[in-house]
Amino acid sequence: MHGPIGEEKKNQDERLNRFNETCAVKIMVLGGKGGVGKSTVAVNLAAALAQLNYRVGLLDADLHGPNTARMLGLEGARLEAGSQEGLIAPYPARPNLRLASLALTNKEDTAFIWRGPLKITIIRQFLADTEWGPLDFLIADSPPGTGDEPLTLAQSLSGRRYGLVVTTPQEVALQDASRSLSFVQSLKLPLLGLVENMSAYLGPEGTELPLFGGPGAETLARAYGTTVLARLPLDPAVGQSPQTPFVEGTGLLRERFWPVVDAAIQALKQPPVLGISLKKVL
Repeated sequence: MHGPIGEEKKNQDERLNRFNETCAVKIMVLGGKGGVGKSTVAVNLAAALAQLNYRVGLLDADLHGPNTARMLGLEGARLEAGSQEGLIAPYPARPNLRLASLALTNKEDTAFIWRGPLKITIIRQFLADTEWGPLDFLIADSPPGTGDEPLTLAQSLSGRRYGLVVTTPQEVALQDASRSLSFVQSLKLPLLGLVENMSAYLGPEGTELPLFGGPGAETLARAYGTTVLARLPLDPAVGQSPQTPFVEGTGLLRERFWPVVDAAIQALKQPPVLGISLKKVL
């Protein structure tokens, strides 16, 4: 399967252009390493913006490890056909929040054993063939690395599009995060900033115990001329309630995370950017 051709591809390209015109801000959540918390950041950013009554789409582009549905407590939910033949209706995960994820199409333990061309096709379908409706934000949860999925996203999105890079403080994770920052620079994506996850261990009395030591993401921020928007400690309580975004509660994590939400809102306030022709980027 290599995607639509001929008239069908022309129609999909037109739908993709309409999506880019009707979605104000697109934010790709990136990270060079698995397990650093990209999905956690994507889900909480989407949930927080939805709480503020913005119209939000959450695209789970981590095709081999789609976790966003579980993090929103949606096990067993399924995507349905859209109002037009061949289109998809995103799942209403919360008021103002719509989700498209492969986790809503199969059992959780289904392995998607796909090569690059099929993954590119799926990403484009999620963008162009999903009836998102007008959106203030699309939050795209990308898989680790700089391969087919994030590249397809970056090349398919136009207008106000941004990268948000997630890392943990240890040296190996920072090295991988630097590759994501290089990816952002190479594709001329404006960078919202960095999120340092697992910056410390949050003890029962609110004490924070450093896990890795060292300057952490601040070194990367200086090197790439950006900002560490949030440092999120590892809170055992979050692990005990993995199906509820922490921004839907109260406490330290919500407070620490809010500068990420503010950065997204500031991006929405920037002047619109003229769309990029798909012929130039595909």
